[in-house]
Amino acid sequence: MVSGDSIGNRTFNFLNILLLVSVSLLCLLPLVHILAVSFSKSSAAAAGVVKLWPVNFTINSYQFILKKPEFLSSMNITLIRVIVGTTLSMLLTVLSAYPLSKDRRALKFRTGYAWFFVFTMLFGGGLIPWYMTIKYLGLLDSIWGLILPSALPVYNIILLLNFFRSLPVELEESALMDGAGYWKVLWKIFVPLSMPALATVGLFTIVGHWNSWFDGLILMNSPSNYPLASYLQTVIRGVDLTKLTGQDILTLASVNDRTAKAAQIFVGTIPILLVYPFLQKYFVKGIVLGSVKG
Repeated sequence: MVSGDSIGNRTFNFLNILLLVSVSLLCLLPLVHILAVSFSKSSAAAAGVVKLWPVNFTINSYQFILKKPEFLSSMNITLIRVIVGTTLSMLLTVLSAYPLSKDRRALKFRTGYAWFFVFTMLFGGGLIPWYMTIKYLGLLDSIWGLILPSALPVYNIILLLNFFRSLPVELEESALMDGAGYWKVLWKIFVPLSMPALATVGLFTIVGHWNSWFDGLILMNSPSNYPLASYLQTVIRGVDLTKLTGQDILTLASVNDRTAKAAQIFVGTIPILLVYPFLQKYFVKGIVLGSVKG
């Protein structure tokens, strides 16, 4: 009986490991393929002969993208957007989630306020009213046009307020009895205890700002104001052949749309991959605990 159980457990563990390895390869192999394409010559990529290893190794695609002054400018804009946007979004999210985590006795009309936020998730005015609002507020061609419209994600509020509600209410009650105010309770008790949820919300916000490209294209009238993702979207289509040097023409001859886009993917992904390991230990815990209570 024991031997049977042991064989069954080993078989089950083997199948689990096999399944997880297979799923991991399904996720990893496409990225390896794209990386190989980005380091291959355009002729090899166009012929479809690149698999998991570069063919006629070259870094021309990365040189074509990275050496342009517009790249450094767009990178600077994106870094400012991520730093300022994430800081502002986290501050507003915390200040909104904390009072909404209280019951009706502590905050009158709490349910009404909560449904006000949820309503914005279910219904939107559409792209044109959104654009006109930003235009009439004078935010076009401004970094604030990229930050303020997404400064308060409702999903993050819901995630964080549910995490706040999972914390023992006795902590807050004892602090209030000792003379602490709500501001001190929030910043001295709730925020330090909510690092898993805050790390999760922060990661969502960072990735959202970093990867956002569509708003840059429609809100920035000048390409010099494009964030990195918007610049990378136009790096091939926006080539002005009259301004290319002889070396640029030689580089462009070995670069096509496929290899350049493959390089763009990794240029845009590497910074997030560098940030994620520092937040990964909080990520799963924040997702699970933040969804316990509704």
